[in-house]
Amino acid sequence: MALENSVFPSCPDSLSLPVEEKVEGEEVEVATEATAATGVFNLLGELGHVVTTETTPSPPPLAKVNRSFQAKLAEREAQANEPRKKTQGTEKERGRFGWVRTRRKRQRYVEKNGRCNVQHGNMRETYRFLTDIFTTLVDLNWRCSLFVFVMAYAGTWLFFGAIWYLIAYCRGDLDHLEDETWTPCVNNVNGFISAFLFSIETETTIGYGHRVITDQCPVGTMLLLLQAILGSMVNAFMVGCMFVKISQPNKRAETLVFSKHAVISLRDDKLCLMFRVGDLRSSHIVGANMRAKLIKSKQTQEGEFIPLDQTDISVGFETGDDRLFLVSPLVISHEIDVHSPFWDMSQAQLEKEDFEIVVILEGMVEATGMTCQARSSYLAEEVLWGHRFSPMMSLAEGFFDIDYGAFHHTFEVVSPSCSARELSLAAARLDAHIYWSISSRLDEEPTLTNQAAKQPDSGKGGEPTFIVGEMTDIQEQTGLGELNGSVATDQSESEA
Repeated sequence: MALENSVFPSCPDSLSLPVEEKVEGEEVEVATEATAATGVFNLLGELGHVVTTETTPSPPPLAKVNRSFQAKLAEREAQANEPRKKTQGTEKERGRFGWVRTRRKRQRYVEKNGRCNVQHGNMRETYRFLTDIFTTLVDLNWRCSLFVFVMAYAGTWLFFGAIWYLIAYCRGDLDHLEDETWTPCVNNVNGFISAFLFSIETETTIGYGHRVITDQCPVGTMLLLLQAILGSMVNAFMVGCMFVKISQPNKRAETLVFSKHAVISLRDDKLCLMFRVGDLRSSHIVGANMRAKLIKSKQTQEGEFIPLDQTDISVGFETGDDRLFLVSPLVISHEIDVHSPFWDMSQAQLEKEDFEIVVILEGMVEATGMTCQARSSYLAEEVLWGHRFSPMMSLAEGFFDIDYGAFHHTFEVVSPSCSARELSLAAARLDAHIYWSISSRLDEEPTLTNQAAKQPDSGKGGEPTFIVGEMTDIQEQTGLGELNGSVATDQSESEA
């Protein structure tokens, strides 16, 4: 806290406020003079914490001070000095003078459940949605879909019921209800309700037999044919929409789960970004394919600002590791190499970065044969450096047991905090040091052998002198003797 434990050269009398507290019905009052002497005043209602000041030393007052009040002040100070816990919402910080300021959390581009957090506005060409009315109806939510489904049938029934009633009214069938010699267009239609019921029986092909059309009404015959055809079209359209909406493959994506966090650690002496994916159903995803995208704003060299630039993250496209056999949970790995967007990112820089990793799993549902896509995302604070996923597979009696309780669990491992570039340079320096140390030793050995060869041979004076340990021209060009640490000899060495 900025104002907490602050020191002022002097404390004016206006800042000395009396403190009152009630403890179990007993009221304890501390005088204003005592407060000014101790330099403690209460601003809990304004700042939410205790502010202390120092004044000129004075003898302790004789007033009685309640111990519970001092304990409460100590508790307030201890709570104020505790580190603030990170919350999922907006994080509150205190500025230079103690005022509360909020730090805005990064807005997700893709939610954890796969929903894209994008809303389209100011669309002027809305008529384009009517050109593909089938997809428009399928994309509606269930409440609107059920409303359209009910209104489609009720509207056609009411429309043709009104036409049947109009035909009966124009022909005078309603005026000859008691006349047995009169042949109406539709028997037993004596009002709008009966005409509406006849429309429902006609369109749904129920046929109770009480209301039937006669052969004395050619207009009714044409209307019967038209309603039968239009009714079949409405049935096919609405039933098809409901079937597609019920069997949408995005519901299959609800059982495809991603880990809550992504991790960065060493794998085969290389830094890798890893996350876990699994399928909860026993029916598998056929031809599962994994993709990953980095969503991050950037500015080009020409000064153009791209708010949500998408960069591809390789998860094994070159080697075919992106094609998954998703029978058990798998850990998807992205090797951070020179082509990776995380090549220059260290652990300290990761805490300051602002990006989002979108992972996409595509495949065909084995039961329906429809293509399914599951999505999730990871923010920068959801990437754990120096962690590894816990194993969740064990060998049981006759089968492999998967413990999904450890699906999201990670544990810390020893990992370098530097970037992949710095790690690669360090490995290159180590290899170069080993290479030059071996070559320097190889250069010293021919010198020793040459000195030994210059000494006169006491045994045979006329025989030629052989030089041991001399390197050939081909070996000097290739440097094979230096790399494997062996010393090449001349052909004369073997003869000797």
